[in-house]
This record gives sequence, structure tokens and C-alpha cells, in this order.
Amino acid sequence: MELRHLQHFVAVAEDQHFTRAAERLMVSQSGLSASIRSLERELRAPLFVRTTRRVTLTEAGRALLVEAERILAQVRSAHEAVAAVQGVLRGTLALGAEQCIAGVHVAGLLAAFRREHPDVEIRLRQSGSGALAEGVSAGRLDLAFAYRTPADGDQLRSLPLAGEPMTVLCHPGHRLAALGAVPDPAELAGEVFVDFHPDWGPRRATDAAFAAAGVRRTVALEVNDVHSLLDLVDENLGIAVVPRHFRHKRTSLTAVPLKGMPEAAYETVVLLPPERATSPGARALIGLLGTPDALPREPG
Repeated sequence: MELRHLQHFVAVAEDQHFTRAAERLMVSQSGLSASIRSLERELRAPLFVRTTRRVTLTEAGRALLVEAERILAQVRSAHEAVAAVQGVLRGTLALGAEQCIAGVHVAGLLAAFRREHPDVEIRLRQSGSGALAEGVSAGRLDLAFAYRTPADGDQLRSLPLAGEPMTVLCHPGHRLAALGAVPDPAELAGEVFVDFHPDWGPRRATDAAFAAAGVRRTVALEVNDVHSLLDLVDENLGIAVVPRHFRHKRTSLTAVPLKGMPEAAYETVVLLPPERATSPGARALIGLLGTPDALPREPG
């Protein structure tokens, strides 16, 4: 088994298509197919189910993908570690972040990193916190800016970024807008909620708080971006429970503090692999946290 076999396998698994994977790898499709067949012969198992439209992983293929991604990440880290010892930081920095993450200005941080290390290729993935944690665990991501969950502590390190309370956003004409504060999540029973997909940090924090209070709620309007959530609330189609800093994003909405929840209900962190598996690029990026470029921008 050669590294190129694993690289070819991962590319086909990601693209679910031999032609697209071959174009991305800049190899012939026949050569790519031969590489996959060689891997299947060695492992004595089919790795893909092939159709005329796409290919999908078999059970054996799914098992191999986890290990192949980990092996390739370790090889990449080895190359980067040697380069770092020689005083040169190069290679790839793969990181993930949720939208509008609290405690860090991601774009400013990456701009500062590029100025310091122009030879490093930056790859950014935006997703929910659960998927980001899985990416760091599997070695697909060097680090991630995400919402903290208890499960993250099992195999990942975390560095705190920020902690803040949750607040209710509503239309100025909504009944809640006249209240100084919502004393308890139970006061929101029966409301129509706008919220993110279950994998997102704010949704996880809200679900956890309502579960702890014994209050059932139904998310009628589920979105995967911040602006869609704000638009729906702005049209008085529902209310949203979000981290406090979201109140600056749409001044036409009314922000009502939600009592009965921990002050740091929404805690954001940097998720990292174990120390021995942390790439030089990730260490360099972490070193820039706290610099002016990395700090959250003031509203307005």
C-alpha cells in the first residue's frame, strides 16, 4: 500500500466521482481506477459501489476512510514539523469555524497569519460544531473555533475564547418586546421558534437550557445561516434565542434578556487535537490569538 493509493481513495470518496477526482488530482481516470483496484485487491474488499452517476463507499470503504484521513494528516504533520525545525513554516493549515463565532475575528486572524506565514496554504471550512469536532478528531482539520460540548473533552483539547448569556430576539411588535426580561424559559412555551440546525452551537446551547428547565419547544423555522434567522424574526414569523452578541447584527429587532440560564450558557473554544498531534501551523495560529487583528470587532 502506497500513500498515493490512500490519497486517490480519499479524493474519490470526497468527490463521489472518478472523473472529478482525477481532474482534481491531475491524473488520468484510468490511472486513478487502477490505483483503487490495486487497493481493493490488497485489502480483499470492495471499497466503492459504482453507478453511472456516482460512487458511494461500502462498509469497508467507510472504515478505511477514517484511517486513511488520519494517516494522511499524520504524514502532512510530519512534513510540516521538519520544515518548522528548519525555520520554515509551509504546508497547509486546515481549520473550521462556525458562523459569527464569539471571542475571535476569524478573518482578521487569518489575515495576520498569512502576513506572518505567506508560504502556508489556508483552508477554511464553515460548519456546525459537531461536524467541526469530528473533523479535528479525524485529522481533517488542524483546529476549529466552535461551541463547547461535554463530549469534546474526551479526545480533544480546548482553549476558551468567550462565554456569554443567551438572549431572546423578537420583532418590536411582539408581546415579549414590552418585557424588561424573560424570567424563565418556561415563559416561552408555545412560542414559534426560529433556530439553526441541531449541529450549530447556539442551537445546542438553547436546546440544553430548555431541556434543563423541563420545557419542550418546537423549532418551526430551521435555517443554516445567521441572516436568514434575522430576516425571519424581522418579519415577526417567530422568535429566536441566540448568543447576546447577535443583538448587534439587526438593530431593528428587540433583544430581551433571558433569565434562568447560566451567564456563560454559550461558551466558545478553540478545539485542538492532543499536543503531540497539533501541527506547527495550528500552534502558530494560536500564538496570534489576542493580537488586535484577532479580537472581535466592536459593533457599529
